[in-house]
Amino acid sequence: MNRNFKFLILDGYPKPSRDQFDECGVSLAGILYAKLLLRHLPDAEYDIIYTSDPGSEVPDLDGLKDYDAILWPGCNLTVYHDHDERVTKMTKLSKNGFIAGLPQFGSCWAAQLAVYVAGGEVKPNPKGREMGVARKIFITEEGKKHPMYEGKTHVFDGFISHDDMITKLPEGATCLASNDFTQVQAVEVIHENGVFWAPQYHPEYNLYEVARLIIAREEKLTREGYFRNHEDLINYVTDLETIYKDHSRKDLRWKLAIDDDLLSDDIRELEFKNWLNKQVLKKA
Repeated sequence: MNRNFKFLILDGYPKPSRDQFDECGVSLAGILYAKLLLRHLPDAEYDIIYTSDPGSEVPDLDGLKDYDAILWPGCNLTVYHDHDERVTKMTKLSKNGFIAGLPQFGSCWAAQLAVYVAGGEVKPNPKGREMGVARKIFITEEGKKHPMYEGKTHVFDGFISHDDMITKLPEGATCLASNDFTQVQAVEVIHENGVFWAPQYHPEYNLYEVARLIIAREEKLTREGYFRNHEDLINYVTDLETIYKDHSRKDLRWKLAIDDDLLSDDIRELEFKNWLNKQVLKKA
């Protein structure tokens, strides 16, 4: 490889949400993706744009020529809110990414964004919020043949936090993974000149980040019945953080059903690694 690859990272969290993350010890979404990128491509260059900030500017179609690929972290906006300029700014950018033929990858909101931009449908999940750990994600028959899942076990758990879901795939989209809670847990979207791979779950999270995110979402999670009270939540978070620091805690791992698919970076980040190798670096 004789050059550095440059990536565009779009963090759509509004500043009040990012401030709350800072207060609770949650890493910002764009920073998590930058760290993920550098773990697998240490010489990579990147720009992070906080797209929801007033006055923030994003590249137009011509400006995307400066980049080799686009990365989309999670976001707490709603992709089908066409009245929200913060959302339409990102849908237009993703559309331009497809037109420019840039490889795109992202988590959660990204899967919904890719599908919506290509003409699919996203709605609130009637089952409510899927939070913390998405259990028994299984790779579909199409997914078993897909390069994003090369080397991945066919059933696994993943970190997750969302309450919207993909309800209709557009032409050119393929469901790669699913579980009982959310029908589309990963998707490939081929649209215009580009390809977008996106899991609904978060390969970039680790156990510590999920624990901190639960603290940031305490009010919502308690109201929705995930925890009875503050003490209940803190006890759960403490157990998660203890496992994060000491993977040998068999007692806690058994109690909370935390297996290697959640603890091992090599397993958890495989989808991103495969995308990087097969969609970006192959162009070198």
